Amino acid sequence: MIKGYAATEAGGALTAFEYDPGPLAANDVEISVESCGICHSDISMLDNAWGFTEYPFVPGHEVVGTIAAVGKAVTSLQVGQRVGLGWHAGYCQECHTCHTGDHNLCAQAQPTLAGRHGGFADKVRAQATAVVTLPEGIKPESAGPLFCGGITVFNPLVQFDIKPTDKVGVIGIGGLGHIALQFLNAWGCDVTAFTSSETKKQEALKMGAHNTLDSSDKQALEEASGQFDFIISTVNVKLDWNAYINTLAPKGRLHFVGATLEPLDIGVFPLIGGQRSISGSPVGSPATMKTMLDFSAQHAIEPVVEYFPFSQANEAIQRLRDGKAHYRIVLTHNA
Repeated sequence: MIKGYAATEAGGALTAFEYDPGPLAANDVEISVESCGICHSDISMLDNAWGFTEYPFVPGHEVVGTIAAVGKAVTSLQVGQRVGLGWHAGYCQECHTCHTGDHNLCAQAQPTLAGRHGGFADKVRAQATAVVTLPEGIKPESAGPLFCGGITVFNPLVQFDIKPTDKVGVIGIGGLGHIALQFLNAWGCDVTAFTSSETKKQEALKMGAHNTLDSSDKQALEEASGQFDFIISTVNVKLDWNAYINTLAPKGRLHFVGATLEPLDIGVFPLIGGQRSISGSPVGSPATMKTMLDFSAQHAIEPVVEYFPFSQANEAIQRLRDGKAHYRIVLTHNA
């Protein structure tokens, strides 16, 4: 039996929950969970905001733990290895995107917390292909958020060939943005943090931003016209996107990793005239996760984390709902 914490209705509190996972599939592994980060996606799923949550629902998709058992067909992982598991727990392994290494774009990819139970538990199962080992130099206790928040902001650097000489802006210095600043600084970019918070301005400079720009100051945005090669938006709210597009250099790109639910109100002429682009991306493939972890270890990059015991999962979720997390929250069996 696997013991975890589940909600039985949309927005409900998590309570103790037990389930029988059945026999371990040949290509799967079972992970003994040491810690699990909390992401806004966990809350969206908990609330059934996206319409496909099944109850009872066990959240958790930023898992760090050790391999407890391997399926009979698994040769890439061994019992005792410390690993991480992110948004996806499995892939079809048959489509073109899987065959070309873009597993994260697989149309049949299986979310870790949909159609199965997630990592707010003592154990969790996943396809071996979706599991990535932790390299030396990565702190296991704070690594969980790298497997969702971290890979979400790292993946675009690889996909769009961001150059060390690029001028890059980050919109939203929160759970995603504070990791993006660290990656971009280590990547060699000239980094600007867009934020209207004086406290976050100072923290952004400490975490890797070379400059800050007050995102609530229309004049400041106008004066930044044509500056940025790449802007990554990590927020889930509607902003004046045309003002940000105006700050892009010719051939610049405004890239979304934050899931704003409102349609984008964007004028096309600034795109055409400057040959600018708008794009978005999800989490990355297991191969890109491995690259991210190696890069993080090399440059001593880690999320800023607050810790709660699993027994206080409801309190931790409420702290995230209230916008008080600084900057990520990790649940641990050892807290």
